[in-house]
Amino acid sequence: MAIKNLSPRRAVAWIMALAPEREIFLRTGGKVRFLRVSTGLQLAVAGGASALLGGWALATGAMLWNQAHIGSERAALAQQTASITTREAKVNAYRRSVDDIAGDIEERQKALEQLMQTSLGTAGSTDALTGKTQGAIGKAPTGKPLSDASTPAERLNRLRDTQHSFETRLEEAAKTRLAQVEKAIRSFGLNPSSMGRGRSAQGGPFVPVRGLIATDPELRDLATLLSRLNAMELTLAAIPSGRPTAAPMETSSFGYRRDPFNGMAAFHAGIDFPGAYGQPIQAAERGRISFVGQRQGYGNVVEVDHGNGILTRYAHLSRFAARVGDKVTRGQTIAKMGSTGRSTGTHLHFEVRVNGDAVNPRRFLEARQDVLEIQQLAKQRVVRSNRS
Repeated sequence: MAIKNLSPRRAVAWIMALAPEREIFLRTGGKVRFLRVSTGLQLAVAGGASALLGGWALATGAMLWNQAHIGSERAALAQQTASITTREAKVNAYRRSVDDIAGDIEERQKALEQLMQTSLGTAGSTDALTGKTQGAIGKAPTGKPLSDASTPAERLNRLRDTQHSFETRLEEAAKTRLAQVEKAIRSFGLNPSSMGRGRSAQGGPFVPVRGLIATDPELRDLATLLSRLNAMELTLAAIPSGRPTAAPMETSSFGYRRDPFNGMAAFHAGIDFPGAYGQPIQAAERGRISFVGQRQGYGNVVEVDHGNGILTRYAHLSRFAARVGDKVTRGQTIAKMGSTGRSTGTHLHFEVRVNGDAVNPRRFLEARQDVLEIQQLAKQRVVRSNRS
């Protein structure tokens, strides 16, 4: 029978029936005692037990709830910590990425500066091939200032693109300049690929190239190109194009002629300039005095070594104005005109020799203006390289 269907009186009677008065007999030492347990006492004990059980259940539930709450908070904290760790990892990764890009740019810039210093005589981002100065780095290829980029990584990427663009422009300018220089050398009747074979022996300790120039193919190719350009400009700068004296004309040209003494066919290895006795003889180009003295048939002779296998000879001199080992500049007086040796009168015999072979000096004395301009720029760069 359900309690909810009982009246209050009957419900009390039902509960009382659950705990009827009880007597408990106890035998101790031959004596019998009985203990009467009333219904009220039973209900009181049951109520106390129920209260204790309920209290324990509540305490246990509270403890379990507290543990669950703490566990939840710990899980949330762990998740928050993991999220912070992830963000920190992303920030650190971003910083490393930015640092790596910046390091690459800095290392490449140092390699470029080293390359330009050794090959072009300038450590800055200078267009030394045309004589104009412009920054290699400062604006992105799009023409927008680098500060317009929203993040450091984007700015660095633009900077890297600008650096690569500069390398491309430098390579193109070097190729264009090399073609001009080699064409100028050919205009003098010389073969660029054969120049320099007559240079004196060279040596020294082997010092291998290190860094990006040695490992990066693009920079290595650029270094080779600039080295070739440097060698060709040194050759062009050494080609004598100045007149050795103020005489207005040549009396005898380069090539075959009748010998003025015996009338037989002979080869004339230079050009003769007439003039007054004692007239100044000037170096046709900068160089070093390699010989001062007499040579058979030439009389008094001064020879200037211009490097790269190029030598000029000045003969039939009356006196000397330089000594072996002297460094001379273009137009500097090195001797006086005379008529010593196998000569029929006062004049200068002028020769140009390349790797020991006589070549026609007329090509050097009648160079076109555009060729001279290319040569002048080469001289300026050579001087700048020697000063750096």
